[in-house]
Amino acid sequence: MLDLDRIDLKLLKLLQQDGRISNQKLAETVSLSPTAVLARVQRLTRDGFIVGYEAQLDPQKLGRGLTVFVEVLLDRTTPNVFDQFKAAVQVRDEIMECHMVAGGFDYLLKTRMADMAAYREFAGTVLWQLPGIRETRTYAVMEEVKCTTRLALPG
Repeated sequence: MLDLDRIDLKLLKLLQQDGRISNQKLAETVSLSPTAVLARVQRLTRDGFIVGYEAQLDPQKLGRGLTVFVEVLLDRTTPNVFDQFKAAVQVRDEIMECHMVAGGFDYLLKTRMADMAAYREFAGTVLWQLPGIRETRTYAVMEEVKCTTRLALPG
């Protein structure tokens, strides 16, 4: 954060709101020339503050309306078991997120499915077959109250 000034922060906020905003519109909004704004955005990307752009898709319309969170407890907490589990999770498209956590279990997974029948199929044929799993707890989402990828930035 030490390398970011108020204009950089404003650019990051604007790009989080609309990743397709034109360079011209960015320049007008922050009162800089398009050339200066382009150079800043390229620097922010090169320095790793901007890691990519992607479209936000509607899971309901694409047949992935059910979100299910899963707590995973592994049978052993050794580097080998962690590595095998992480590798297996990487190749499963149904698993949107996987986080190693501190607490009463080892990983928290976020999955998206068509419906509960699809989740049951996934659990039986994929989830419980992942390496090292001793126990899982499942939480089906009844209502998504907030879902964002936007980071809070100062200023």
